Amino acid sequence: MTEFTPLASLAGGALIGLAAVLLMALHGRIAGMTGILTGVLPPLASDWRWRAAFLAGAILAPLALLLSGVSVPFSVPSSAGMLIIGGFLVGVGVHYGSGCPSGHGICGMSRLSLRSISAVATFMLTAFVTVFVVRHVIGG
Repeated sequence: MTEFTPLASLAGGALIGLAAVLLMALHGRIAGMTGILTGVLPPLASDWRWRAAFLAGAILAPLALLLSGVSVPFSVPSSAGMLIIGGFLVGVGVHYGSGCPSGHGICGMSRLSLRSISAVATFMLTAFVTVFVVRHVIGG
């Protein structure tokens, strides 16, 4: 079980929301991480610079927190194999769902996009079923 951290969760959610709002306000773009990442992989998108800066911030901010001496306890209760399989399944879902959970969940739902609302409902249902199967059916 994970520790209940409402203040840290609120701060993290507020920062993610702020980043999404600023990206939409300043660039007119949705903060879907998969779409942003795709633009910095060959062939590069014409607007690859802001994409690279956004991704650098997503990588460097936690590193800066770590270097400042702040410790964020976490654990990964799954094997490396399960993480690889999960990553593959998420990638397949991102492809067929026409976007990632961050784009649909944070940006799409806030715009009341029916496509995003149904995509997030599908993500959540799939997550519930997956956790049930892994924990109670195959005993992971």
